[in-house]
Amino acid sequence: MQLFRLARLTLPGLAVGFIAGVLAGGLAAFVGQPAGWALVSALTLGVPLALLGAGYTMLLIQGRVRLGGFAPAALYWLIAFPLARMLHEILTRFILTGEPGLPPDPLGFLVYQGVVSAGFAIGFIWLHERTAPLYWQRLAEHDPTARTVYLRYAEHARMAFEAKERRRQATSRYRKTAKPKASSSAR
Repeated sequence: MQLFRLARLTLPGLAVGFIAGVLAGGLAAFVGQPAGWALVSALTLGVPLALLGAGYTMLLIQGRVRLGGFAPAALYWLIAFPLARMLHEILTRFILTGEPGLPPDPLGFLVYQGVVSAGFAIGFIWLHERTAPLYWQRLAEHDPTARTVYLRYAEHARMAFEAKERRRQATSRYRKTAKPKASSSAR
C-alpha cells in the first residue's frame, strides 16, 4: 500500500519524465528510424526519465526542493539527465545489437548532456509546475501529504501574485510622478 501511495504522489514527475522520453522516441521515428528502434528509444529513455522525474517530485514533496525554483531543478537534472542519457545509450545499443557499449567519448558525452540538461530542466519544471498542483489538489481531500504540498503551492502562488501586484503598483506610481521628457520639437 505504501508503494502505491508513493507512486500516486509522485505521478506528476513520473508522467512528465515518461512523456519526455516518449517524445524522444517520436523524434527518432520522425527522422526515419524504424518503428521498433523508435519504440526502444522511447522506452529506454522514458523509463529512466520517469523514475528520475518521480525522484524530483519526491524531493519536492519532502520539502528538499524549493517550489517554483529553477536552480534546484537545474542542479538535479545536471546530474540526473546525463545519467539517464548514458543509460539510454547503453540499453538501446544492447537491445538493438545484443552488445552493451558506451558512446565513443563517454566523458564528452556526459559533459554535452550536462549542458543539454539545462534545457530539459526548463521544460520539466515548466510542465511539472503546471500539472502537479492541479493533481495534488484532486488528491488533497483523501491524502494529507497531497493536501500539505498543495497548500504549500497555493501559498507560493499567493505570494508570487502579491509580489507581482506590488511591482505593478510601484511602476504605475513611478510613471505618474516621473517628469515628462522635453520633446525634440521644442528647440
